[in-house]
Amino acid sequence: MGIRTTQALLACTAVAAATLSVAGCKATAQGADPTGGTTATGSAATSAAPGSALAAADALTVKGRAPKTGYSREQFGPAWADVDHNHCDTRDDILTRDLTQRTYRVGTKDCIVTGGTLADPYTGTRIVYKRGASKVDIDHAVALSDAWQKGAQQWSKDRREQFANDPLNLLAVDSSTNRRKSDGDTATWLPPNTAFRCPYVARQVAVKKKYGLWVSSAEKAAMRKVLGTCPKEALPAG
Repeated sequence: MGIRTTQALLACTAVAAATLSVAGCKATAQGADPTGGTTATGSAATSAAPGSALAAADALTVKGRAPKTGYSREQFGPAWADVDHNHCDTRDDILTRDLTQRTYRVGTKDCIVTGGTLADPYTGTRIVYKRGASKVDIDHAVALSDAWQKGAQQWSKDRREQFANDPLNLLAVDSSTNRRKSDGDTATWLPPNTAFRCPYVARQVAVKKKYGLWVSSAEKAAMRKVLGTCPKEALPAG
């Protein structure tokens, strides 16, 4: 074989290798997820343990977000109704569950919480709760307006009221952090306390599974990204 022929074959091989390299880069870019990581596919995908929050997230229905038209807080009934008929409203039920060193208004049979201490899950800090001058909110893990846009507008009013007062969907948290969250879903907001992100997303998945709410594609990708770091994270009990 002549020198010119050999040089021509080497040139062709170099071009082919460069083409494959560029194609490989494009394939990787197409696999990037909207949260800034990469979406695992094929054998590299995170394995979800049976019964885990990750497995439940994989099973959630994906749809686009419906319009917010018609939403108001009143669509979910009066704030903090006594839906379990224990003669305490839901807010005080959650304060009793989540605070330590609680004090109660005299004569209310340990119902109306007047003080206590919160180990805030969103920030990892401790907050002193004092009724009437509180820095503690009761947050809906799955925001009511988010639920409205992902299936709840089709429910009866009774079902929406049950959803708004379900302890599975409620957490006592730092008020300023909660207001920064607003009505964000997993794709747009996560707790600044990174140690709580897996339990937080697992709770959102559990609520959406329980009530048959759907998720957006970006939301599901974000759920998988968080839960992929803790594939054995269990769904919280209702």
